[in-house]
Amino acid sequence: MRMRRYGWLAILGAPLLCGGAMDMLRDASPPPPPRLELPARGVLFADDFSHGLGAWHPDRPGVWSIRRGTLRADLPDQRQLRSLAWAGDSTWTNYALDFDVCMMRGVDKGAVVRAGEGAGVGIDVRGGAYQDVVAYVREWPLGKARAITADAAWNHVRIEVVGDRLRVWVNGDLRLDREQGRVHEGRIALAAYTGGGGQCTVYYDNVVVTAR
Repeated sequence: MRMRRYGWLAILGAPLLCGGAMDMLRDASPPPPPRLELPARGVLFADDFSHGLGAWHPDRPGVWSIRRGTLRADLPDQRQLRSLAWAGDSTWTNYALDFDVCMMRGVDKGAVVRAGEGAGVGIDVRGGAYQDVVAYVREWPLGKARAITADAAWNHVRIEVVGDRLRVWVNGDLRLDREQGRVHEGRIALAAYTGGGGQCTVYYDNVVVTAR
């Protein structure tokens, strides 16, 4: 999926850690995730990763794995590396994507909705010194807003696409409410990206897609 240097393609300035501390963080386990809670109706897709990676299609080998019932993405320590794990149906149009995410190393975490060939609405929830959420379609920025997400802790993200409207909640607070008329249908993808700091170890859990 081709996107400009925005979101997880942005050049970030997070400092690199020394080898020993870096390895400890890479191997550290996240805290226990929240329990999966499904809505009463409208569920198009749900995965708490208790049955492996069967529903997902990573775009590169050796990055995505299951660890203690969560989805783990770990990239080599090089700048500007990225990977997406795809799921869902290319014909989905109006839906909400909910997921829990825990960043152990790095800054960028997030997802793509209405993802298809060469297009998609990317949401990058940045931690570290950034503490914001950025939305974009290819090279076109859709918006940026303040959003606090703690490292080594589970944070909840909800992305809703209905018609031309995009809404993003972070930990229950509505942070972005924008119009976009460029992308109308597509799958979901979870993202891993090392950025300018050259690090990414991130965990995902409790992925739910509901019709809107």
